[in-house]
Amino acid sequence: MSQEGDYGRWTISSSDESEEEKPELNKPSTSLPQAGQGAAAEPRYTCSEARKAAHRRKISPLKFSNTGAVSEVSPPKRQKGGSQEELGWCLSSSDDELPPETQQKVAKKVAVKDERGVSSPTDGAAPRAGNHGPPARHAPTEGKDEYETSGEGQDIWDMLDKGNPFQFYLTRVSGIKPKYNAGALHIKDILSPLFGTLVSSAQFNYCFDVPWLIRQYPPEFRKKPVLLVHGDKREAKAHLQAEAKPYENVSLCQAKLDIAFGTHHTKMMLLLYEEGLRVVIHTANLIREDWHQKTQGIWLSTLYPRMAHGTHGSGDSPTHFKADLINYLEAYNAPPLKPWIDIIQDHDLSETNVYLIGSTPGRFQGSQKDNWGHFRLRKLLREHASPVPATGSWPLVGQFSSIGSMGPDESKWLCSEFKETLGTLGKESGTLGRSAIPLHLIYPSVENVRTSLEGYPAGGSLPYGIQTAEKQNWLHSYFHKWSAETSGRSNAMPHIKTYLRPSPDFSELAWFLVTSANLSKAAWGALEKNGAQLMIRSYELGVLFLPSAFGLDSFTVKQKFFSGSRGPAAPFPVPYDLPPELYGSKDRPWIWNIPYVKAPDTHGNMWVPS
Repeated sequence: MSQEGDYGRWTISSSDESEEEKPELNKPSTSLPQAGQGAAAEPRYTCSEARKAAHRRKISPLKFSNTGAVSEVSPPKRQKGGSQEELGWCLSSSDDELPPETQQKVAKKVAVKDERGVSSPTDGAAPRAGNHGPPARHAPTEGKDEYETSGEGQDIWDMLDKGNPFQFYLTRVSGIKPKYNAGALHIKDILSPLFGTLVSSAQFNYCFDVPWLIRQYPPEFRKKPVLLVHGDKREAKAHLQAEAKPYENVSLCQAKLDIAFGTHHTKMMLLLYEEGLRVVIHTANLIREDWHQKTQGIWLSTLYPRMAHGTHGSGDSPTHFKADLINYLEAYNAPPLKPWIDIIQDHDLSETNVYLIGSTPGRFQGSQKDNWGHFRLRKLLREHASPVPATGSWPLVGQFSSIGSMGPDESKWLCSEFKETLGTLGKESGTLGRSAIPLHLIYPSVENVRTSLEGYPAGGSLPYGIQTAEKQNWLHSYFHKWSAETSGRSNAMPHIKTYLRPSPDFSELAWFLVTSANLSKAAWGALEKNGAQLMIRSYELGVLFLPSAFGLDSFTVKQKFFSGSRGPAAPFPVPYDLPPELYGSKDRPWIWNIPYVKAPDTHGNMWVPS
């Protein structure tokens, strides 16, 4: 059936047409590489169709040509009103929110002649037509990249001393000025023996490249026990098991996902040392691409000492981080996590100054609603956030890398229950006037992706699909561009997710949250039964920074992310530019499953996702 909308004209099959709106999050493809059958064209790890498309385009780039390239793709339609016409929007009907088998069928609908004979991205950038964006280096070989992005040459202790009260970091980015990596971390830094003598570790994540992950551990730790906590099922689970089989020290724990279309999206490391325990909550998948040229966030705990035998007291902090972390792990109801719960019980987490905000799958009623998802955030903001004068003029900012179905208008979820949560500030904050609070949503535009370090393939980790986008054009009026001059990462596309409450002039913060949770009901939960029940589909995890936990009324926003100001009242390092800039009339949100063929990216290539 042929359809037309603001993004042009496209055709969908009857099977696609009958699909209901599904909650968003990158779902694993059940199509896995087969030995000898084009395996090189597929990632060796389970991932979404959007990621697979990016992998294909890196291996077989489609070079831009002013004359010949566009004719190889079905002719793009002009968009109606205020669109990025010069980028050549033309559509396929695939959608990252469809079941994996449907994704595989529809992702092949845009046919294009691959330029198999062209040089690979590692051979250097093709000449670009005109001034279409900043130059960017192509991805170096993996060995060189690991040298470039690991911080082996930096003094890690300078970063980890107690002069930095927030312990909030960004990942290192290959291809930017060294000064913007001097205070950043690579996964090799986190796993370095400088952090402790590793005994065992647990890695909670969505996407795993097991051989790559093991190489990130120092050689002396590569045979230490590693538990991988995942949400894969069926073929994806079998593939992960096969990946892990050569490593006798690697064991798996499958997170139960009993509600359809949920994912195990949490990203956490538990690192047990001879000297103590460390907890790392972050936003990156355990694959090379996520630690290469993307903007990612990391919260790194202090080294938690083992509690002395016979010690009285719980070893918990005023933020109840220890109890909340144990409750989160117990929600898995998984025997392999019991030893880790016991380990946490045995350590002193009392110096933690952040709050844990988790999501676990389920339907929650009564007081249980306040334990998870956005109701957990609401409770913490009500009980521990400091009210400010003229609260209604303090805007809300959400920044994310993927978007679920929000419904036909803003009243269905975004500006009702979710905005009520984000707008809570202290015990006296009521719902009156909350609808007038400004809401700024940051999500990369097509131009952001096109001019990024990775070029169009960066959009593989921004899996917003056309079928969802077409149903919620109202949402895009809230969208703001990605810009991160403060951290030198304007061209490193964000996979970090953050939510915050700045002052009207954006110089202060009432709170800041870094999390794995994207803008979706699956991640944050949605009310059912006339508000009596909160339904959450996925596992998520993040940490909330509240000024009261640091003895402050509000945070001052740090002007430059990596500048040196420290101390008890140190300004908070927001990783992107404030205030955010609203989309222009020609800006469009990045949508992964439609082609962009009329302007080259920083590598001289087009984007055709099939």
